[in-house]
Amino acid sequence: MFRVYSGPQGSKLGPLDKSRHLFKSFATLDEAIGWAHKVSRNGQSAMLIEGDDGTHLDHADLAKALKHRSGEHSARL
Repeated sequence: MFRVYSGPQGSKLGPLDKSRHLFKSFATLDEAIGWAHKVSRNGQSAMLIEGDDGTHLDHADLAKALKHRSGEHSARL
């Protein structure tokens, strides 16, 4: 399982703050990154993706992944 934590643009997510932030669970990392992309397009911020397998993508990692994903999508058009 992968959890995408989200919140308002510019918000931070500290280790003790996770219990106060919204998250959505996904079966695959690709689905989680897709949701993070959708959240960011709608004016929110995906702050963290955590997986039961130890995956940990923070805001900077997500920005890189979303930029890469957008580039792939543009190349298909």
